[in-house]
Amino acid sequence: MKNIKTFYDKVLPLSLCLLFTISSSCNKLDEMPQGFATPDNFYNTPSQVESAFSAAMHQLWSAWNAYGYGMQVFHNDFQENGGNLIIPDDWGSGLWAAHYAAILNINAAIKAMNGGKLAGASQPEIGQLMGQARFLRAYNYFMLVRMFGGIPLITDSTNDPYHAQLKRSSIADVYNLIIGDFNYAIANLPATWPASQKGRPTADAARGLLAKVYLTMATYPLNEPQYYQNAAELARQVIQNGNYHLIDSINQVFGVATQYGPEMMWSFNSNLIDPATDPHIWSDMDGWGDFAADPIWVANYPDQPRKAAYVQITSKGGVNYLATGNLPGVQKYLYDSPSDYNAGISIINVPIIRYADVLLIYAEAENMVNGGPTQTAVDAIDQVINRANGYVPNPQDPLATLSMSKEAFDAKVIQERNYELCFEYDRWFDIIRKRILPEVADSSVRQNFTPNDYLFPIPSQDIRLDPNLTQNPGY
Repeated sequence: MKNIKTFYDKVLPLSLCLLFTISSSCNKLDEMPQGFATPDNFYNTPSQVESAFSAAMHQLWSAWNAYGYGMQVFHNDFQENGGNLIIPDDWGSGLWAAHYAAILNINAAIKAMNGGKLAGASQPEIGQLMGQARFLRAYNYFMLVRMFGGIPLITDSTNDPYHAQLKRSSIADVYNLIIGDFNYAIANLPATWPASQKGRPTADAARGLLAKVYLTMATYPLNEPQYYQNAAELARQVIQNGNYHLIDSINQVFGVATQYGPEMMWSFNSNLIDPATDPHIWSDMDGWGDFAADPIWVANYPDQPRKAAYVQITSKGGVNYLATGNLPGVQKYLYDSPSDYNAGISIINVPIIRYADVLLIYAEAENMVNGGPTQTAVDAIDQVINRANGYVPNPQDPLATLSMSKEAFDAKVIQERNYELCFEYDRWFDIIRKRILPEVADSSVRQNFTPNDYLFPIPSQDIRLDPNLTQNPGY
């Protein structure tokens, strides 16, 4: 038995992409059968709009698909075993397809709302729905632009998006759309949701992701350092708002009881409604062990409580993987109840943005803005380090200090992100925005590196279908 990971607690079994494809590929009919649903006549109620959000997230988090089973796409971050700096043609094409399918679902809902089709919905309700839609669209484009660079921008105003032959927009234009969408979300999403609507994005989740957007814009490939200020300010707002905080115990960060807060800000949500790929399958070395932690990376990880909490070094039977030459696993996603674990099911969430990430975004940006660490930047990173060390001094992962240079503090933050956010689909993006891939790669594969490795290839099928698309260098 397996489970599904979805955006909302209940999912309508709606295949919007299939509806779109059918309606756009059929010949024009003289009559429209009564009750036939199309994107142009379906979105008339808030629940119907929300079904588009569920369908969009299902594209990203479902059985054997996308981020539900996609860690291997990022194995060149050298946290997962198997990184070799060989990126073949069509690498990441599954994520390209999943994100664009999600975007098309979201755009259909946005178009309906902009067209005034929600009968009986108040303006605040419509604003909140639109805030969720634009939050989701911004997230999808943020993932795409970091993986592939300049990409086609498809919005709710794009005519016939399934057949449009679009050129790649500039990276800056993609970020402009992302910024606009996240700012709208910040203005229209609530600070918290009722317990019955847990898991939906909040205004602070939008602030946290937009802070990460600005942090990325300050680094590669735009290299516009003025955006460090924006990143620091948004992260500071999340910290000061007080809606989220670190969980005291490192062993409770990924527990079922804390999967919707206070540290988890937005995640791929898990429940037991429909089948999907369980972490027990892909991260547990006592299970299938499809994805393992890189032994070199694990050996270099500081000895601290966080290591045992996040990395599966010892089997359920007490065998030490490193001592026996076996591969370690990913402990983060194995905190199910014993009954669920033994049954091979899981409702563990996988984070997209959490409070520890925001603290580290703030520390990095504040340091760069001020030409060196400030007390607030030091305090932010040291909250993460203190918890990792069990609140005792640890020379293998010492606290940051005001006496550090800007460069030393920045390196400390990036390394702390490496340890704290491991296996959260985050390390690869830190590597490419900081341009440190040759430095972090294992020495045995560095000869395979070229600067072209910082982008994935545009999927060949899309290039064949759209002559306006160009390929990234080196593919």
